Amino acid sequence: MKIAAIEPSQTWQIRHQVMWPDQPFEFVQLKEDELGFHFGAFEDEKLVSIVSCFFSEDEMQFRKLATLEEFQGKGIASELLKHIFKLAKEKNMAKIWCNARTNKKSFYEKFGMTDSHKIFTKEGQEFTIMEILL
Repeated sequence: MKIAAIEPSQTWQIRHQVMWPDQPFEFVQLKEDELGFHFGAFEDEKLVSIVSCFFSEDEMQFRKLATLEEFQGKGIASELLKHIFKLAKEKNMAKIWCNARTNKKSFYEKFGMTDSHKIFTKEGQEFTIMEILL
């Protein structure tokens, strides 16, 4: 597996297929994508997992962490998270956070993230804000 920086447009297919297959393709194309840093995990040159990072003064938010279904459960998303957590530390961020689907909360807890209990719903999906202080 190889992790590399990718273009925002390279994230859209996996975002759509994994996270929002019932929405129009344009739904996963975010206006702020051009302001972020995007990373992909590749298996044999095939893009199989993606994540997008957005930095403010001392915080990094990551969004749209998604792995193709046939590659899930192999630790690929975990490696992507380790990669971006390291990046956040190198940039001296004080906090990392994300809007996590509540049914995926335990995945993020494995990385030391805690549930802020700030819950919201988007398009029928329930989310909670997960965070970790560095």
